[in-house]
Amino acid sequence: MEEALLLKNGDRKLVPIAPQAFVEELKKVTAIAAPMVVVTMSQYLLRVAPMIMVGHISELSLSSVAIATSLTNVTGYSVLFGMAGALETLCGQAYGAEQYKKLGTYTYGAILSLILVCLPISLLWIFMDKLLVFFGQDPIVSLEAGKYAIWLIPSLFPYAILESMVPYLQTQSLILPMLLCSIVTLSFHIPLCWALVFKSGLGTKGAALAIILNGGHLNYSYCCPGFYQTQNSNLPCFQSGICVLYSCEFRLYELFQLKCLSYFTICVNSLTTTSLHSLIPYSIGAAASTRVSNELGAGNSRAAQLSVCIVMVLAVAEAIMVSAALFCCRFILGYAYSSEKEVVDYVREMTPLLCLSIVMDSLTAILSGIARGSGWQHIGAYVNFGAYYLVGIPLAIVLGFLQNLRGEGIWGGIVTGTILQVILLTSATCLTNWQEQANKARERIFKGRILADKLIDQLN
Repeated sequence: MEEALLLKNGDRKLVPIAPQAFVEELKKVTAIAAPMVVVTMSQYLLRVAPMIMVGHISELSLSSVAIATSLTNVTGYSVLFGMAGALETLCGQAYGAEQYKKLGTYTYGAILSLILVCLPISLLWIFMDKLLVFFGQDPIVSLEAGKYAIWLIPSLFPYAILESMVPYLQTQSLILPMLLCSIVTLSFHIPLCWALVFKSGLGTKGAALAIILNGGHLNYSYCCPGFYQTQNSNLPCFQSGICVLYSCEFRLYELFQLKCLSYFTICVNSLTTTSLHSLIPYSIGAAASTRVSNELGAGNSRAAQLSVCIVMVLAVAEAIMVSAALFCCRFILGYAYSSEKEVVDYVREMTPLLCLSIVMDSLTAILSGIARGSGWQHIGAYVNFGAYYLVGIPLAIVLGFLQNLRGEGIWGGIVTGTILQVILLTSATCLTNWQEQANKARERIFKGRILADKLIDQLN
């Protein structure tokens, strides 16, 4: 059989990989990543669709909802999403090790942990109007944004459950239930949101209510199809070693949006394009997390390495195609934001930076997925914090505001942080001893059994 690929095993020796194994792994990764694109897009539109509709009410409504959405994403939804990332390691490796009951135990623990975290987040949202005024926002806009944030508080608790259910199903490759439920929920969400915003007279309150209702429905739909498979677990969840991880990588432009001026609005629109695109590499990263964690849990270090190689190839190929298409359309891309020639020209100038950002964001999403599947989130957290908060944000402030480079400076600083993050995460991935990671995964999952065996040996 011909050798198509060479990988390094835990002993740092080259091991041949057959073409058939490569193709089979590619099919597995694609089977998870493709439907996950639809799932993540549906969840994204659940919060974006109301903002689009509110924009047709008044400029004040659009401004207040946009700012509230940005700040609630950073201070609430992103926090819950990051903390739930620990489940991708624990559930994925437990499933690979065929310890199915532990999946339920980990998930119960995550649900309880995230619900408790929702309490201080809710308190922060109650005083959001004062926080916005402190950051220099208009008091009228801040007041309306604060009201919208308060209306969103009930959505936090079903979202906490939802973020625990997604990795629970994802790590078992149960993507079809999530796909169907997401499509059905979104199809109900859009007309419901339209009715509550325009027909009921509730306005922005109706938009928040639509998010609450459909978020709860999506959460219920996720729980029903798959939870029965591993629900026979013990409830003392904290004894299972469930770990909680803060996600340091927020959408930084949402923080800068609190101080945005003139051309930065165009920059935000361009970054919205990257946000929509990021759903694709995030889905590939989710597939990487699932496949790597499953194989490490099963003790198959070479299969985990093969998954890493395949998802990196997919990420690079997808990023090159998208960035090339945008670069070729740079002369007309600006018309998507405005019909003014000045805006169109400015977007054309920003397009190369946009293309670079797309490539870096794709690699970051994939490498983060590999980190979650491998169980070294602590390294990813340190890298994210150093790259963005010690380099990216300070550089963006200096270039954008002090050097008066406007959107290019702000965005350039963020992209610089992303490039540094990619370099560091790539180095960590290349230097990883996958056999050692597989041993750690097995030790993590079978920790209780190993301790019991040692105790029996000591007694004997």
